[in-house]
Amino acid sequence: MAVHDMQQVELPSLPHWETTPDDLKAAIREIKPALRARIAASGRSVEEVFAVLEARIFDAVTEIEAARARGEEIWPAIDYADIEAGTVSAGQLDKLRRRGCLVVRGHFPHEQARAWDAAVVDYVERNRFFENYRGPGDDFFGSVGSKPEIYPIYWSTAQMEARQSERMATVQSLLNSLWQYDSEGVQWFDPDRDSLYPDRIRRRPPGSNSGGLGTHLDPGTLDLWMTEAYQKAFRHLFDGTIESYNPYDAAYRTAGPTYPGSTMCSAFRTFQGWTALSDMDHDQGVLHTVPIPEAMGYLMLRPLLSDVPEDDMCGVTTNQVFPASEKWHSLLLRAISGIPDVRAGDSVWWHCDMIHSVAPVHDQKGWGNVMYIPAAPWCPRNEAYAASVRDAFADGSSPSDFPAEHYERDWSGRFLPEQLNHIGRRGLGLS
Repeated sequence: MAVHDMQQVELPSLPHWETTPDDLKAAIREIKPALRARIAASGRSVEEVFAVLEARIFDAVTEIEAARARGEEIWPAIDYADIEAGTVSAGQLDKLRRRGCLVVRGHFPHEQARAWDAAVVDYVERNRFFENYRGPGDDFFGSVGSKPEIYPIYWSTAQMEARQSERMATVQSLLNSLWQYDSEGVQWFDPDRDSLYPDRIRRRPPGSNSGGLGTHLDPGTLDLWMTEAYQKAFRHLFDGTIESYNPYDAAYRTAGPTYPGSTMCSAFRTFQGWTALSDMDHDQGVLHTVPIPEAMGYLMLRPLLSDVPEDDMCGVTTNQVFPASEKWHSLLLRAISGIPDVRAGDSVWWHCDMIHSVAPVHDQKGWGNVMYIPAAPWCPRNEAYAASVRDAFADGSSPSDFPAEHYERDWSGRFLPEQLNHIGRRGLGLS
């Protein structure tokens, strides 16, 4: 059946759960045959649809393996000066889209980033953070080793200055513009206005031993198959039109619910990101990704194949990160690639659906310090979350996506509302 003919077929509706199902295994046993039946109604089997996507993924994996064998850098790198001047080449943009990840060189001046790092140290020391630290507030970073490595700090002047800077907004706009954000008569998000999504700081000292983080991804868990909005967002995976699947399509992704959990993200992020506050070599426990945005389609369809138990989604469940494993996803993991060396002031970005990990390290050389700042464009989902961010900012609380540790409520030197510029105000929904 031709692709254009599939669009005319009456497809069966899917069951959906807008809140976490009470019986997860029963819901999985219900959704899997329903998804298979919907695909079959298009005139293609799950195996046929998966084979089309698998062939695309295989080509991307082998291209990355060949580039690695030639000694080429897998991660694209673009100078901030070219982004600011609008002189990024078509070839650079094409590689960025294909790989779905980026290092921005000189995003901030080196000395500015170093100064922010020193300011963070001053902020936590003057407020006796280390004397009062109560240990990790969640299990996600339990393997990283140093105590603490992840600082549950959100409202330092350094973090807020970076979040509301013109230079950050410029890069976020470029990344947002890679997406198809206007379709079906709807503008799904504003590419030139980001919500201010507060996240934490990582500071890993020299000599550290870190177990790293295993391969996983962060856009959601079972809600990706089970909520109506995500079923629409991934419609081309489930209606036989796999050739039209576009990992940069924002349709239906900017308003849907997310199942609660310790690793949830209430905001829609086009790209996850962090800004380096220290120089880091590529072999010192750094970020790795599978630089193939279409791999999300593979992850979504793989549980529907016959070799996966009927009550299992390749290990995906609620209250845990979405895993990527050798058992189910070995083809994808062949492409995993680490960032190149970075300097303080560089920033690192990866598509929100991407498999990623942090490599382990023994006796780390130099500091490994970053502040997490994503691209999270203004949309209904992010506008709703901004209300809770405003409340947390007002009294120094931990944002609602994160453990309720609230270290900063009575800290001195916290960033104040009167220090917000126009970018900060609009990012909080105050403009």
